[in-house]
Amino acid sequence: MDPASLIDELIAREGGYVARAADRGGPTRYGITQAVAKAHGYAGDMAKLPRDTAAAIYRADYWTRPRLDAVAGVAPKVAAELFDTGTNMGTGTAAGFLRRALNALNRNGADYRDVGVKGAVDDAVLAALKAFLRVRGVVGETVLVKALDALQGEHYLALAETRPANEAFLYGWLANRLG
Repeated sequence: MDPASLIDELIAREGGYVARAADRGGPTRYGITQAVAKAHGYAGDMAKLPRDTAAAIYRADYWTRPRLDAVAGVAPKVAAELFDTGTNMGTGTAAGFLRRALNALNRNGADYRDVGVKGAVDDAVLAALKAFLRVRGVVGETVLVKALDALQGEHYLALAETRPANEAFLYGWLANRLG
């Protein structure tokens, strides 16, 4: 699975330049924060960040580094969900959601061993994902995506509850990021 279409859809959804006082990420363009752009060597005005630069950042930081290419080889819908979650909440949060969901769906270890809730997508997570899909089949991938969406939605609600300024973003997060 090539993430190009996922990146195109994300960039279209994120839109152009945004600088909202309530957004802790600061100025963004195409959903890329100024801090992330600078970490990739971009020193220009965020309002002029090239689209190709944003796409390259998404591919490197949110697809390749978190090993979503490996996930996509096993479960493309899960990889797409993790990509979206990772770009909005961080790749560590997305990986944690996958770990939690796989652990909760392993029937108390009868299908495969728990993978622990902390850490990136590693070989143990990939093995658990493969085992889950062997047991649950094609429908299992859909169920796993629903579990990931549920965790993401709960996280958004918690963000709005703990920081009232985030309520300005909650509706959009729920409308554009889930299901």
